Amino acid sequence: MIPSLQAGGMERVMSELAWSFSAREDVELHLVLYGISRETFYSIPADLQIHKPTFKFSNRFRITNTLRTLSFLRKTIKRIKPLSVLSFGEYWNNFVLLSLLGLKYPVFVSDRSQPDKSLGRFHDKLRHLLYPSARGIILQTDKAKEIYLKQHRHKNIAVIGNPIRLIEAGKQALKQEQRVLMVGRLIKTKHQDLLIKMFARVSRPDWTLMIVGYDHLKQQHMERLKALARDLGVENQVVFTGKSDQIEELYLTSSIFAFTSSSEGFPNVIGEAMSAGLPVVAFDCIAGPSALIRDGETGFLAPLFDEAEFESKLGRLLNDEKLRAEMGKQAKLSIKDFALDKITDEFFQFIIT
Repeated sequence: MIPSLQAGGMERVMSELAWSFSAREDVELHLVLYGISRETFYSIPADLQIHKPTFKFSNRFRITNTLRTLSFLRKTIKRIKPLSVLSFGEYWNNFVLLSLLGLKYPVFVSDRSQPDKSLGRFHDKLRHLLYPSARGIILQTDKAKEIYLKQHRHKNIAVIGNPIRLIEAGKQALKQEQRVLMVGRLIKTKHQDLLIKMFARVSRPDWTLMIVGYDHLKQQHMERLKALARDLGVENQVVFTGKSDQIEELYLTSSIFAFTSSSEGFPNVIGEAMSAGLPVVAFDCIAGPSALIRDGETGFLAPLFDEAEFESKLGRLLNDEKLRAEMGKQAKLSIKDFALDKITDEFFQFIIT
């Protein structure tokens, strides 16, 4: 159960799980899409049974449509009669647990964002009240579990990272370009503006910065970021792609991955970049990057918002081809701990046993 399969990390993981689970013998798989958009950016198996509300969600009648969605979820699950229910998303997990309260079907919820993030007083209270009714809770890092246990209690918690797909060039010969890559939706917490500023201070004329992502959550950042690049005199070196369906090729043809997010659960894009053999420099936010990057071996971690340290590490990678190659090699080896088959099997075993 997930609100949509739009372009995003949580949604990509759900898509990967769908492909893995549907390939198992004797598994009947259903996907319930119940959010406002119900978009499917990611591919899904042809035999997957999809359930969506028949009505369009209008904010004009928000309360009425919210109640209708709660009723839809409850009726749909009662009709499917599942062996197990898996729900993704913090606010949405509350919604799912509330809609299924009192039913016999075991519900497993997975939190996907910064583990100490407040959802607001109302949703924090709901989580405190509703999460004990879940059969199990899936967290993405040991740090997330440590933080969670200081705030809540639950007897059945699993720490399962995200499945990271292996990105290979295959038979196609791809040449790395002198490019720094960042992938992430254009939202405030990703801080693409900081990256542009730091890149402008340390870059050389023969390097480019490519930012893959689109405006999201009604935060109109694209034009502001383009204006910033112009003001800093690097507009010819900073490329904005918007959404991209060529992301694997961009990983394979870039030389460095830079990540300035301040709020993460488990950043898939870091894992994907490492899988493609890229060294990564990232802010060490509360959880996520440190679960993937071994500082000084597979990439660099800079203290959160320490621009001087981030610039220093980025500059080292820009100026040292040998360091980039060695870190990229180690990154590719280390990310095998999050191999797709291994992680999807951990999910499956946890929600079935």
